[in-house]
Amino acid sequence: MDLIISKQGHHWQARHGARVWRAAVGRSGIAPKRAEGDGVSPVGCWPIRRVLYRADKLAAAPASVFPTAAIARDDGWCDAPEHPDYNRPVKLPFAASHEEMWRNDDLYDIVVVLGQNDDPVVPHAGSAVFLHVASEGYGSTAGCAAMTRADLLDFLTLAKPDTRLCFQAG
Repeated sequence: MDLIISKQGHHWQARHGARVWRAAVGRSGIAPKRAEGDGVSPVGCWPIRRVLYRADKLAAAPASVFPTAAIARDDGWCDAPEHPDYNRPVKLPFAASHEEMWRNDDLYDIVVVLGQNDDPVVPHAGSAVFLHVASEGYGSTAGCAAMTRADLLDFLTLAKPDTRLCFQAG
């Protein structure tokens, strides 16, 4: 059973079977991916690869069927389309454009890594598309999906090994 992210009225929602949670998506909504940095949450269904978390912010690792690992201060994610490590985790310092996984806000306290543009990686087809903790008020993301920490932890207890995250436009 997949986690379906779609628009319901004026809000985005995440639905997994009978469970429904409020969600946030990219600033450009859900649409086909056009380019790196376009703010689109890419239409399609993406497998869940693993779960990352801030061990200093959570009492225990999230309960999950997926491989789980703590985020370190020097963890990053390459978002430079021309770099050989594009859409891959990297260690900081890193000279090319990248996201820092150890953030000062709470958004990456839990990060569900999605298999979007990773098999194979195609330059400019999108990087660092995650499911992560939502900002206060469910502000838009750079192209990810987001839920409250409690809802994200709840979802992870329900997800099965074949659960995917599906962004549905419309």
